[in-house]
Amino acid sequence: MRGDNVSELMDVLIVDDDRSIRMTTSLAIEGDGHYVEAAEDAESALKRVKEEAFDLVFLDLRLGDADGLEVLQKILKLRPRQLVAIFTAHASIKTAVDATKLGAFDYLEKPFTPDQLRATLAKAEKALRTIGEVNRLEEQVKELKSEAAGNTGPPLEFDPSDKRARTEFDLLFRAATSPASVLILGESGTGKSVIAKEVHQRSHLRDKPFVTVSCPSLSRELLESTLFGHVKGSFTGAVKDTWGKVHAAEGGTLFLDEIGELPLEIQPKLLRLLQEREYERVGENKIRKSDVRIVAATNRDLAALVNEGEFREDLYYRLNVIAVTVPPLRDRPADLVHFAENFLSHFASQMGRPIKGFSPGAIEVIRRHAWPGNLRELRNAIERAAILARGEVIEAEDLPRPEDVNPVAANGHAGPSVGGRHSLEQLEEAHMRGVLSWAPSLNEAAAILGIDKATLYRKRKRFGFS
Repeated sequence: MRGDNVSELMDVLIVDDDRSIRMTTSLAIEGDGHYVEAAEDAESALKRVKEEAFDLVFLDLRLGDADGLEVLQKILKLRPRQLVAIFTAHASIKTAVDATKLGAFDYLEKPFTPDQLRATLAKAEKALRTIGEVNRLEEQVKELKSEAAGNTGPPLEFDPSDKRARTEFDLLFRAATSPASVLILGESGTGKSVIAKEVHQRSHLRDKPFVTVSCPSLSRELLESTLFGHVKGSFTGAVKDTWGKVHAAEGGTLFLDEIGELPLEIQPKLLRLLQEREYERVGENKIRKSDVRIVAATNRDLAALVNEGEFREDLYYRLNVIAVTVPPLRDRPADLVHFAENFLSHFASQMGRPIKGFSPGAIEVIRRHAWPGNLRELRNAIERAAILARGEVIEAEDLPRPEDVNPVAANGHAGPSVGGRHSLEQLEEAHMRGVLSWAPSLNEAAAILGIDKATLYRKRKRFGFS
């Protein structure tokens, strides 16, 4: 059952042993654009309800030797929230009351007019919206519980001190209220998925579903099925019809994480979804309409992928309506210590530890490190420090020593490597900068470098860093 992703179109099952009723009702419902299946007896109806999720079931109370009220109970046992409308030529107050008591949401007397049928469909759509609200609230509660259990850290702030980041966020959130596709670019760990959720929360779709698909996490076949759904028998293991994430996100936001990893074979189908608002489930020829807003993110250079033939140019331009680049943490010195303080406050409170802040030496270590893992690395480092700290402040030795990480220059590019086309002086400067980025004191840095403190002072002055 669609439930939390209602649209104007519904999937309907008609259960009646009268062939003419099945045909005329199917034609009337299909005429309004809905998808319709029909079953002539209780056995085939229950089989389809078990295999497939329908938005609405029309059920005749007289199905040969079967009792429609018993069939109703079996349907609701299989799917407790299933909407079932009863129709029969043997109308009576008693049967209507009995059917309602057993869980039927509506009652339609034969012969019925097309307008009466449409009224029932409209009533069903309204009921599905109510069910959808319940489902969304349940999902929100589950997500909040999951986040609380997962130590996700404090929420990411969107009023940064860094001018470039502030400009990017301003552009992004001004566009959030439009239906335009959004592309979020940036290195791993910069918080792109959190930013995507914030776009959704600031949009007109905030009360609709937010559904995430991680593009690199599945094989091509499973990713296509996850996105668009499949029908029974379309591939090995497809034992029943399944709806995909596009269907689940109906009316809301579909977030495609790491879209740079989307296989070429699936890209035309995503392009069709963006351009025509249409898609097909795997193994099915029926065209289905969709109303979803696409937000995508990647740490890869999509323009370069287009030039290399690994990403479709037309898809790139469809996604690139509103594009922002989240600056890496090393380019946001104005925000770095602030983020570290927020993480520390969160973890200290969570652990019940009276930690008040960072020592000057710890602040220096934080500022000097390039943080190639960005916010994710910083979060882990601060959480570790909060666990290891002996006193009321975080000391330099409480922070990880990135001894195995290549030095990174201030511009974010990797420093000179051993064996490369670099002078000994460049190598010495890079090595010294790297050691100073994590050493808790100048005395220890000098000891590691094998020089005295006075020599270290002179070399620091010569290379021009503090």
